[in-house]
Amino acid sequence: MAKANPIEIQKHLKGMDYPASKDEIIKHAEEHGADGDLRSLLENLPEDKYETPTDVNKAIGQIQ
Repeated sequence: MAKANPIEIQKHLKGMDYPASKDEIIKHAEEHGADGDLRSLLENLPEDKYETPTDVNKAIGQIQ
């Protein structure tokens, strides 16, 4: 799996309302042009509520 760029991830999550679930994050990213690689990465996130964009980036960093 390619290393995710936190700036690129947040570009696809711009305007996301937090807290958000994993499914809400995936749906929002898809609606904002996320490609298959990013979708796969987000699908590997733990089932959790994410309070901030930083929480999403930290979780992604732990699965890479």
